[in-house]
Amino acid sequence: MRAGMKVAISSNALKLSGGLERYALDLIRGLNAAGFTGERKPVFFARKIDTSQPESQMVDARRINVSFLPSKLRDTYYNWALKRARKKARVDLLIGCNRVESSEIAICGGTHIGFLAASGRHERRSDSRQIALERLQYQQASVIVAHSEMMRDELRSLYNVPDTKIHVLYPPVDGTQFSPAPPNTRAELRKQFSFADHEIVLLFPSSSHERKGLPLIEAALRESALPVVVAVAGRPPAQTSERVRYIGYAKNIEDAYRAADFTVLASKYEPFGLVGIESVMCGTPVIFPTSVGCCSAIADDAKFTFQPGDADGLRHAVRRALDAKNTKVSVASILYDTSIAAHIASLLALAGGVVADLPVSASGSAQRA
Repeated sequence: MRAGMKVAISSNALKLSGGLERYALDLIRGLNAAGFTGERKPVFFARKIDTSQPESQMVDARRINVSFLPSKLRDTYYNWALKRARKKARVDLLIGCNRVESSEIAICGGTHIGFLAASGRHERRSDSRQIALERLQYQQASVIVAHSEMMRDELRSLYNVPDTKIHVLYPPVDGTQFSPAPPNTRAELRKQFSFADHEIVLLFPSSSHERKGLPLIEAALRESALPVVVAVAGRPPAQTSERVRYIGYAKNIEDAYRAADFTVLASKYEPFGLVGIESVMCGTPVIFPTSVGCCSAIADDAKFTFQPGDADGLRHAVRRALDAKNTKVSVASILYDTSIAAHIASLLALAGGVVADLPVSASGSAQRA
């Protein structure tokens, strides 16, 4: 990239929140480690800025206030206001982690058309506005980073994006946090979560149980004699039973992965599913539907898959998992480099190609047409 280039990130929020907000925090840390500090530190545009987040000090954080508007108009206003804000900040290259048409690099962690199709929901007027903004973003961006092969397929088939514009880069995961349990500590971890020695525990990490498929998991296991317990971490389930147990929010989710025997999801729509990578990195295999995007990034020895919505298929997957219970998995079962440094290096290589194609003004800054 050219010396003095000003890089920016746009996200719905600078805080520890949903998947793309968390990804944006990874970008901040990665760019900081790559030398984007001082005068080079990135600009960060967002609706909300959590100044208690250490990453807020690594960027030039600029809030675009949308709180005075009805919720249905906020995306449109933010998109318009960002164009002015980036000009004022003299930004040369923008990485868009939300729906913004002025991003040179658009991050695709999910598509709205794909979500509606998977959930069987009819398109409403508010959905149409979001889809129109997505189409604009993908049309205007120089590069689209898809977080999974599933997203690349949706971009091509649902949005008619040319394949040459799409680059698949799996999202990073912190290997210092997600790693196998130290030797001889697993029994103690199981006690912390009240897992009995004889129990086969399927960890279900979720804050959206319907979307993540808890009803299907409950139904599949209710009609079987499989000796398993589903441990729900996150939002409390509507009800618990002998088969479904609530273990709380589990801020130390990595220890929950290490204590469990398997991690299970039955999501209707999961563009990537970081929990799958995190689980395997902690030594715990996954039981997932093929609709979870990260399945393509996990080796066969660490995953047991079934067709989405298929309760009988889920039961068979659990049986296969129990038969292979003593198989050891490790980070070697992850089929890509999960480090933030590797992801940032790939992203900067893409950015370098974008910047090289941008015209340069008399002042030396790149200018978007």
